Amino acid sequence: MLSVLSTGDVLSIMLFIGICVTLMFGYPIALTLAGTSLFIAFLGHALGAFDYSILNGIPSRYLGSMTNDVLVAVPLFIFMGLILERSGIAERLLTTMGQLFGKLRGGLAYSVIIVGALLAASTGVVGATVITMGLIALPTMLRAGYANRVSTGVICGSATLAQIIPPSTVLIFVGDLLAGINQEAQLRRGNFTPDPISVGDLFAGALIPGFIMVGLYLLWIVYKAIFQPNEVPAMKMTGEEQAGLSWRVISALIPPLLLVLAVLGSILLGFATPSESASVGAIGAMLLAAVNGKMTFATLRYASMNTMMTTAVIFVIVIAASLFSLVFRGLGGEHMVEEALRNVPGGVTGALFVVMFIMFILGFFLDTFEIILIMLPVCGPALLGMGVDPIWLGILIGVNLQTSFLTPPFGFTLFYMRSIAPPSITTGEIWIGSISWTWLQMFALGIIWAFPGTATWLPKYLFGGPTTPAAIHGPATAGEKPGAAPPRSLDSILGTTKFDKDGMPVESDNPFSPKK
Repeated sequence: MLSVLSTGDVLSIMLFIGICVTLMFGYPIALTLAGTSLFIAFLGHALGAFDYSILNGIPSRYLGSMTNDVLVAVPLFIFMGLILERSGIAERLLTTMGQLFGKLRGGLAYSVIIVGALLAASTGVVGATVITMGLIALPTMLRAGYANRVSTGVICGSATLAQIIPPSTVLIFVGDLLAGINQEAQLRRGNFTPDPISVGDLFAGALIPGFIMVGLYLLWIVYKAIFQPNEVPAMKMTGEEQAGLSWRVISALIPPLLLVLAVLGSILLGFATPSESASVGAIGAMLLAAVNGKMTFATLRYASMNTMMTTAVIFVIVIAASLFSLVFRGLGGEHMVEEALRNVPGGVTGALFVVMFIMFILGFFLDTFEIILIMLPVCGPALLGMGVDPIWLGILIGVNLQTSFLTPPFGFTLFYMRSIAPPSITTGEIWIGSISWTWLQMFALGIIWAFPGTATWLPKYLFGGPTTPAAIHGPATAGEKPGAAPPRSLDSILGTTKFDKDGMPVESDNPFSPKK
């Protein structure tokens, strides 16, 4: 059981709850994280539970965030997505794929899912995807007789694929945070040569779960087409629309596929880092826009200004989250969380379930980045210290938080859809339409939980290491101290090493020693 809570533990709980409550009142996350953390730090110092000297680490953390090579990929991927939003590629894809599958029951829904996956792999931006597909596909689906709930649900659900399919900006932040947390957790477990975790590992680990998600989406539409055909009717096409369709489909598919291969292929094959591949993607997006005649000064200005504003907001949040993490650990909250998770019934599995459940509930009220920057520094060290595979954990978090875009009342795709949907579609229909896709995402989460190899096999295969790793390595024993490595004797460390009269080690197999 948990020991008696100290003053620092109580303040840590107040800090976490205070931040969540303040965010629910609508205050900006950066001001909330930094302001609440400083207030609790001052209160903790007054009560003798916090040392101001801990705040001396703030400048180095800020400088580290600004000079982090991994995070350079974030503005580049955002810029790439914004350029592609104005390039006309999405419009051509939706039109041609809709005509290709439109003759089938559910054909328009199939095309939205496939295009959503392609846009996710080439933009990584949820908002741009749902607005683009909503403006183009929604009127066509409604004219074809699709049910309002199905039309809005499939567009919102497909747009959230950008959350998990690389290059996802969410996975970049999760990977960067897990890299530091994993290294520290492994050192505390006594592993002084830990295997590094990179954003490329998470990108590779997310591919199979992404395909699983797309497959589940398509199967759901197959179910609708068989058992509820009136909700997904076939679209009538004229001979003029069918003429030359094969060539139009190929010409629409090649540009985004080339961009996806250039960006993801360079990462997965080890040719480039995520930051380098992001620069390739940004240049490729501009070239594709130029080929389509959309690369104007207005497009460049739109993409640059929005990239600057979005990046500035994200990095201010990251800096504020660094202050929160520093204060939380200075109060001893990390050890309290680790002790609490170690005492959850069910061991490591029970602890992981509790964390996933809390993240899912927070997704109803908070943004994905807010949850990551609050929960991962708090619970990540404890889970990795208990032996959870970091790649598996990162993918579970990504899929879990994918639901936050679809869960009312603060699901962002629901807001985007409400802004572009006609008045004939009610807000209630949009909310109800998202429920099925949320359940599909939870089912995918269950598959990844039950079969960890879906997330861990590909990165191990591509980047080395055992191809069938366990999801949980060496769970802690009941009496083990949080974060403590198993005690080792001096003999087990030195082994059979022999020493000469001066105390220097003697190599028994030295090839240069004279033969007797």
